Amino acid sequence: MVCIRPATLDDLWAMQHCNLMCLPENYQMKYYLYHALSWPQLLHVAEAGNGRIVGYVLAKLDEDSTTTHGHITSLAVLRTHRKLGIAAKLMTAAHDAMRAAFDAKYCSLHVRVSNAAAIHLYVDVLGYERNDIEAKYYADGEDAHDMRKTFGRLVGELDKQEGSDKALVDRLKAMAV
Repeated sequence: MVCIRPATLDDLWAMQHCNLMCLPENYQMKYYLYHALSWPQLLHVAEAGNGRIVGYVLAKLDEDSTTTHGHITSLAVLRTHRKLGIAAKLMTAAHDAMRAAFDAKYCSLHVRVSNAAAIHLYVDVLGYERNDIEAKYYADGEDAHDMRKTFGRLVGELDKQEGSDKALVDRLKAMAV
């Protein structure tokens, strides 16, 4: 059994360890701490029943844009726990937090053009769209897809319509937060 929950400061070392085991892009501890102190709502971990952190999502709010939006800095799940839907659940938790805490309009991320499994997750499972390609984005010179997921405003639209089912709107609001 794996539980998705908000990350705490105590989780940062385990998040960094997970990153080192899974990804070629690694960060110093101060970068995790910066995210945790700046956007604590946007960091989530996947915790196994034995208390071990088996995945994480590190996200932030993009402050250099005129449109409020989130950005996924890093997502990783240990190989032993892949193909269980954990990455999708971590991403959904980050998306929900972006919308609830910051009213983000969309979420962006970068992914290696060679990472077919991640591209499948982002496009086919989570509904991201390819926005652009950034040449030589990664330190090893590989290009990255710049991807975006626009958050729907179905709940807000339904809430404004006269004659809409209030119980349905309330249920949708509860699910979105």
